[in-house]
Amino acid sequence: MSFFYERLRGLRLDNKIMAKTMAELLKITPRNYQRYERGEIDPPTSKLITLADFYNVSTDYLLGRSDNPARIK
Repeated sequence: MSFFYERLRGLRLDNKIMAKTMAELLKITPRNYQRYERGEIDPPTSKLITLADFYNVSTDYLLGRSDNPARIK
């Protein structure tokens, strides 16, 4: 799942959002969010969906299963 943490960090930086803000959105500690971005832990499905919805990308894009960020509606 190496693509996940790279894309997660990239999306956050591209949108100029602080990691602390993302942790608050996900209702987790900033430390746990940092662990997501470092690839140390994988988020639960509910958090993955929240991230995809927030960034308006597909979960497949976040997970590296697709290079197309568009969500299928």
